[in-house]
Amino acid sequence: MNNKVEVTWTGNMAFEANVNGFKIALDADESVGGHNSGPRPKPLTLASLGGCTGMDVVSILKKMRIEPEYFNVSVDGELTEEHPKYYHKIHIRYEFRGENLDMEKLEKAVSLSQERYCGVSELLKKGATITSDIIILD
Repeated sequence: MNNKVEVTWTGNMAFEANVNGFKIALDADESVGGHNSGPRPKPLTLASLGGCTGMDVVSILKKMRIEPEYFNVSVDGELTEEHPKYYHKIHIRYEFRGENLDMEKLEKAVSLSQERYCGVSELLKKGATITSDIIILD
């Protein structure tokens, strides 16, 4: 399987990415010549990780017949100080709310995502330490 993304310069520091037919505006902060008209590329990497692992976890939990009433993935990345700046530490927080949530099954779903299914996680592990925790909200 091969994926292709087109990223077209729209002026100044702004670009428009075409991803699976969806347009995503990218831009830089005003301090570096942008107009702050879209997200930065590096945080979108964290969004990709959150989406990838989140989709895995939902799919795995459905197979276990567990359906939380609320599920959120929060991803925090720490950049290196030196250029090229990249995320060297990433923490993923999985937040659930619902009736009869079995922590053991939640942990298994997260583990399967992180260790077996999430390709974005696998890629990022090559340059970053990835940690996670699971929270069941009241």
